[in-house]
Amino acid sequence: MTAPLSRLFDPRSIAIVGASAAPEKPGFQMVRAFENFPGRVYPVNPRGGNIAGLKVYPSLSDIPEPVDLIAMVVPPQASAGVLREAAACGAGAAFMVSGGFSETGGDGHRRQAEILDICRKGGIRLLGPNTSGFMRPGRNLSCTFLPAAAEIKAGNIGIVAQSGGINLTAAFLAHERGLGISLSVGIGNGADVGVSEAIAYLADDPETDAIAVHLEGIANGRRLFETIRTTAPRKPVIVLPVGKADLGGFAESHTGNLMGAYELTCAALRQAGAVVVETTDALIDGAHALSNGRLPPLETPGIGVLTGQAGPGLLITDKLRQAGIAIPEIGPETVERIRELLPPLTYIANPVDTGRPLESFDTVCDTLASDPAIDAMLVYALHEEDSVDFAAAVGNAAGKHGKPTVFATQGRNSDINPLMRKLEKRGVTAVRSPDRAAAAVRALAEDARARWAAQRAERSGAPTTVPGLPARLDEASAKDVLDALGIPTPARVVCRTRDAAAKAFSEAVKPVVVKILDTEIAHKTEAGGVHVGVKTRRDLDRALDAIDAIPTGRRKKRYLIEETAADGVELIVGARNDPSWGPVVLVGLGGTAAEAYGDVSMRLAPLGRDAALDMISDLRAGALLDGYRGAPAADREAIADLIVRLGEFVMRAPGLREVDLNPVRAYPDGLCVLDALFLR
Repeated sequence: MTAPLSRLFDPRSIAIVGASAAPEKPGFQMVRAFENFPGRVYPVNPRGGNIAGLKVYPSLSDIPEPVDLIAMVVPPQASAGVLREAAACGAGAAFMVSGGFSETGGDGHRRQAEILDICRKGGIRLLGPNTSGFMRPGRNLSCTFLPAAAEIKAGNIGIVAQSGGINLTAAFLAHERGLGISLSVGIGNGADVGVSEAIAYLADDPETDAIAVHLEGIANGRRLFETIRTTAPRKPVIVLPVGKADLGGFAESHTGNLMGAYELTCAALRQAGAVVVETTDALIDGAHALSNGRLPPLETPGIGVLTGQAGPGLLITDKLRQAGIAIPEIGPETVERIRELLPPLTYIANPVDTGRPLESFDTVCDTLASDPAIDAMLVYALHEEDSVDFAAAVGNAAGKHGKPTVFATQGRNSDINPLMRKLEKRGVTAVRSPDRAAAAVRALAEDARARWAAQRAERSGAPTTVPGLPARLDEASAKDVLDALGIPTPARVVCRTRDAAAKAFSEAVKPVVVKILDTEIAHKTEAGGVHVGVKTRRDLDRALDAIDAIPTGRRKKRYLIEETAADGVELIVGARNDPSWGPVVLVGLGGTAAEAYGDVSMRLAPLGRDAALDMISDLRAGALLDGYRGAPAADREAIADLIVRLGEFVMRAPGLREVDLNPVRAYPDGLCVLDALFLR
């Protein structure tokens, strides 16, 4: 039976295997790390003796009780033997700082598989290997070699980092800002306890109000998605994923190229309900704001911006608007009340610029916060001696109206430190600098939007049965499958000879499209295998001659004669079974330049119609679907239906790796798939 994670993160007894009396060695530093731990500490070394006033035991079996946690300070080749003894003695958990496992490849993979097998059979929860350990300040528990980590204070922010260095970096960054940590853990290789397990533990931890996560690579994205999806409604999750510059290799389809690993990770995290950030500063500032309180799920949270100086207010406004955060107009009654309080030439509509912090600042703050368009407040003002009592002005407004509030200021530390402490006691998030204030408010807004969107991502009601895949997956057979799914495609004829092509052409509505039909040619246009606007027999012969000139080895050429679809907005709709995240769907601006546009939206499947409609709304080129410059509007409902059906299909079609529908022409009353590529 596997031990609960409480024996890892909340132990009552700890053994240090590899303890040393030499101050320069890690084994001594690890013993010293537990000097304030209130539980029982057992150094283990075959030589016995005493270390730092503690009795040393020759082996784990000599300790008079089953130990909750084993701190392993041993070389990698000795780790299996230690874990076997730990399992035999009833230990509940272990953490391994040493490297030399899967991160090194080769024998490291074998060694890691061996220790994981021992732990699973022995019921031991394993943190690491290659971990920086963890800190639990509220338990006086500092399971790391870094002595300064013992100074980090207890608080309500949980940190989960795949990198040991980022674990410590984020924890110290929070400490520098006066924030406290409930648990800060470095996952390392994550052989057993991974990011998902740590998030799930913090979700149930009563001392944690916000969870900050760092990700480098995700072996089981679907599991992480489900963990965050069930956690986010209860506690905010803010994530810093790494890998934006990784463009990956060339893929066989447009869908494969457009679904970059980083972009897919961010899309999946947001769909699960997480806030996604790009820097460690934003990670901690966002967690700080969210730990002080959240907005309810909202489609468009409105932010009220109040500034005592115009320049910082403009900077904040610009950053929020670039991020798509709404700074709504306030009501005429609110504007009029504020106008009575401020001198001429100040800006009142929202943001509100007071020109300088004046005596009326508290009333202006209260008035802006009272407007029904405002869901959260951001207040910025430089500190001036004998000026406004910002702690009272901002704190009173936040408490009275119950709206999450971020206050930012700058000045001498001796002046602003007491102010910030007062504000924090009143539930106001206090930071330094306009940039950090914008990052904190952005986290509040994106948390509300992510949870609103997650509520709309319920499973579709699409049919659960799908047609089987034919043995030959060419464009024609792929379109036959789409027809069976109720997805419109053009009328077509498959021709094995030029004579058959001529007969099909004579019976077709002109003009037609003539294509090569070959399972080995994914990009037919680039190969010269697509000819549009074929009206006459002479046009047909030219098209067939061009197709016949395409080298295909010994494969016999076939031709596809297809009706020409009406003009419309061209989209790409794709899907794939990702090795980590599972079934994923994509929609974007399509045609031959789909990758050049790069305007796409992604979600994990299955998803409902509302979530599919949200995907379409995410596109920057959405105006093209709404009748741009007099063109007819596209049928968003039909596009959403296609996305939903395609997601269900990829989920339930065994052996199907990828689907690329490009282009899909959208019309005012439906759509048509012009080209289809299925990849096993």
